[in-house]
Amino acid sequence: MKHRGSKLIVLILIWGLIAIAGFGAAIWQLWNWLMPGLFGLPVIGFWQAVGLMALSWLLFGGWRGAGGLRASRHRGERAEGRHLLTDEERAHLRASMARDCP
Repeated sequence: MKHRGSKLIVLILIWGLIAIAGFGAAIWQLWNWLMPGLFGLPVIGFWQAVGLMALSWLLFGGWRGAGGLRASRHRGERAEGRHLLTDEERAHLRASMARDCP
């Protein structure tokens, strides 16, 4: 069992490195193709592209998509709170949603 687990870890690390290299190369090529011509920005190297990718993942939520875990957690909190509303509050909420969200 331990041998299988270590193989899995090595495989995940290899695939992770391949993904980072692939995305880094894509960002590098796109940057060097578009940015100097459009905005007069300097050409960057591969490691700068990988750093730019890491920075964007940190700032914008990484692989989790728009909003990351926070959005799904708040969505669940809102959904859980709906059952606590009275019928009048529910009707008022529906009316305000219909008015505000056509």
